[in-house]
Amino acid sequence: MERDNRKMMEEEKWTLVIVPKTGFFKLDLGELWRYRDLLVMYIRRDIVTFYKQTILGPLWFILQPLFTVLMFMFVFGGIAGISTDGLPRPLFYMAGLLCWNYFAECMNRCSDTFNANQNVFGKVYFPRLIVPLSIVVSSLVKMGIQFILFLFIYLYCVLDGGATDVNSYSINEYACLFPLLVLMLAGLGLGFGLLISSLTTKYRDLRFLVTFGVQLWMYATPVIYPLSVMQQSHEKYMWLIIANPLTSIIETFKYGFLGEGIFSWWYLGYSFLFTVLIVVWGMITFNKVQRSFMDVI
Repeated sequence: MERDNRKMMEEEKWTLVIVPKTGFFKLDLGELWRYRDLLVMYIRRDIVTFYKQTILGPLWFILQPLFTVLMFMFVFGGIAGISTDGLPRPLFYMAGLLCWNYFAECMNRCSDTFNANQNVFGKVYFPRLIVPLSIVVSSLVKMGIQFILFLFIYLYCVLDGGATDVNSYSINEYACLFPLLVLMLAGLGLGFGLLISSLTTKYRDLRFLVTFGVQLWMYATPVIYPLSVMQQSHEKYMWLIIANPLTSIIETFKYGFLGEGIFSWWYLGYSFLFTVLIVVWGMITFNKVQRSFMDVI
């Protein structure tokens, strides 16, 4: 009898085999690939949801940074008189906001993954990493629209002759690093978002800290001021600014597209290494928490 049962089990061809996960960190990339259709669906949902029931639609992607640039020009450029390394103010501020907005968008939305999707996660199984990955990809649409706005501002400044030397903010070969910079911004936003999302399942008040902390973080990043200002007037605090992994990314972008800024392969290498570590750390923590987060929430 036992022999017959064993034979029947061997002849069965199972379509799905459920086994317990082992090890502290086991990320099944093959499983993510099998659920790629779901990833595409989530990306489309994120984009369509933003446009739904709005009058201006994707114009909000342009109006938000545009009004922010105008406010920066009035407060930091006009009243405070902070230097922009001789660059036209709208061009300088837009360059910093382009990179910062993408990072902040990815981190803020990824950090709410468990809380925002607990109803779905509790009803059906799929790789939970699909949700934060879709956020990172769909946010590229917003960044792409804002990058076009940046190019329009760049062309306006060149044609208008707003600077004494047009070549002082010319695009150079370091602009080819732009895809790498976007990848690093996405990695930082994803890594920090996964860490925060994992912690907020147990400590809910971290969500309020993230909203406040992101605002403060921007002022510790050379978005509204050039790194050269810190180097000249506050040299003893330079190590704090350099320790910020976003510093070299934004400075490299400005150096590549505007010809101004402080570029260093060492600084960029540090940011790249930091990005890899934070992504790995975030995935390890996320993978550990997803097994039992429904019991906590």
